[in-house]
Amino acid sequence: YEYYCLIEHHFFENFSISANPLALFSAAAQRTKDIRFRTVCHTLPLHNPMILAGEIAAADILTNGRIECGIGRGHGWLYKPASIPHRESPGRYKESMEILIKAWTEESFSYEGEFYSVENVSVVPKPIQKPHPKVFMTGTGGSTFSIAGKNGWGIFLGGIAPFEAFDPGLQVYLQACKEHGTEPDFGYSRVVHIADDMDTARREAGVAVKKFFGLANEAMATLQDEATKESLIEGGYQFYTTDALLELGRMSANDIIDAGLVFVGTPDSVTQQLEDFHAKAGFNEFCIISAFGGIDTALARRTQERFANEVRPGFS
Repeated sequence: YEYYCLIEHHFFENFSISANPLALFSAAAQRTKDIRFRTVCHTLPLHNPMILAGEIAAADILTNGRIECGIGRGHGWLYKPASIPHRESPGRYKESMEILIKAWTEESFSYEGEFYSVENVSVVPKPIQKPHPKVFMTGTGGSTFSIAGKNGWGIFLGGIAPFEAFDPGLQVYLQACKEHGTEPDFGYSRVVHIADDMDTARREAGVAVKKFFGLANEAMATLQDEATKESLIEGGYQFYTTDALLELGRMSANDIIDAGLVFVGTPDSVTQQLEDFHAKAGFNEFCIISAFGGIDTALARRTQERFANEVRPGFS
């Protein structure tokens, strides 16, 4: 495996996996030599970008230049408990992106925006990687993915939503890459579980698959009043005013597996599913989610080993 990903999540008991991925990466780096670490993603509107720039740079030093920086606006349910209006999300996101790059690449800089205003500030330390750690944008994208294409950044998609939810943003990204002469760098993540036969794979993964796809229910419950829905729309979070995530949570494990929203099966069947999905989506890297929904750690590790030894060799 080339990299390890972790999502920055806050506030919800059943959904929040890590409040500080950089701390975990810095600790894991002391026990590893080569694997890279990617946050997917830092929810930029929740952070002071000047502070975050220094924290990412410090983690880059502690990992000896192995940090990769995923950035996004995050889930719609994060803003109310963070005391940030949804309508401020797009502007904070754009300004934070610009400040991060300046902080990493300029000895000192000034910036005047609607939300952040600094004069002759120097962010220390600077990252080891030059000009800065690799940047990925996450989310469903829309027009913001054009920024990634223009700057030569990657995008990282996936999770529980179907590919069709991401495809419009992907097309924006690919078009921007074409217009600006940059190379597309497109990663995708999906749940994977491998066993000797399909019946065993379904039995082992079923409860965890169902739980994983229902993890958003607790958070979605905070978005159901009309005032919150209006706020979501103001911030461009229309997706969170629909029942799409709740409907995924209502699906049975077998329906989720049969719909191809997860790759569950034998090494051969998972290989075929991945080949078919690659032909459809065109990603250049794939991230497996093997520890999902409380599945037994031994089963997650077995999937990691079997994917590496029996599935990955078929892909260059």
